[in-house]
Amino acid sequence: DDHKITGALRRGLAYEGYVVDVANSGAEALALAREVHPQLVVLDIMMPGIDGMDVCRLLRRSDDVPILMLTAKDEVADRVAGLEAGADDYLMKPFAFEELLARARALLRRREPRRHTELCFQDLCLDTRSRMARRGDRTIELTTTEYKLLEFFLNRAGEVLSRHTILEKVWGYDFEGESNVLEVYIRYLRTKLEAGDEPRLIHTIRGAGYVLRE
Repeated sequence: DDHKITGALRRGLAYEGYVVDVANSGAEALALAREVHPQLVVLDIMMPGIDGMDVCRLLRRSDDVPILMLTAKDEVADRVAGLEAGADDYLMKPFAFEELLARARALLRRREPRRHTELCFQDLCLDTRSRMARRGDRTIELTTTEYKLLEFFLNRAGEVLSRHTILEKVWGYDFEGESNVLEVYIRYLRTKLEAGDEPRLIHTIRGAGYVLRE
């Protein structure tokens, strides 16, 4: 029921690519859940009318949607009550948005069926299960950071990506300062991807960033 918090969460989650619906009371939350069938519920305990505990219990009667509870209460008994009501995770106020985002992603991952996924562009393919790359018939072993960087390029193939965007998405929110770490890993990737004299796929766009394209 705190419009400042819900507004900040809506903006932050939308920036990360999520579609966000907001309810400001328990009754509104239940009606909205029946209408949109959300993939994740972020639920405050202290709400007007039907409180978060009862909303959680009512949702659990008909839905296994992951529920992350937010509360200012820090007593163990309160946390236990929330989990027993059916919540999957619990976050106390005040909280950092980055932690809420990490917990939300973890809850969504648990619900996703594990499946074999392969990302491909031209003759380059990346197996997201084994974290191995392939260029034609040639297998390429990658370090963890090389894998994350290549996966990001493959998911955004053809799009010019700024240095700032790549550092933020691959190295994280807390990456700060001037560093040539990106240039180093671009060089590592190019060396591995072009080891068989294949044509370059990761190109430098002067003054703009990098792009994966023919």
